Amino acid sequence: MTDQQLALEAISNAQLILEEYLQPCPKDNALILEKLVEVLERPALIVALSRLQQQSN
Repeated sequence: MTDQQLALEAISNAQLILEEYLQPCPKDNALILEKLVEVLERPALIVALSRLQQQSN
């Protein structure tokens, strides 16, 4: 998977989690935040984003 694909997958996953948060039904906000952090703090994603940032400089 390319760096761009990893980034797009993470954004897509994060959007789904945020959609869950925005639903009017009762929810566990702490669990939703955990899910979001889990998606955005994946080591492969962090490395991919670092490489993408270096390429853009």
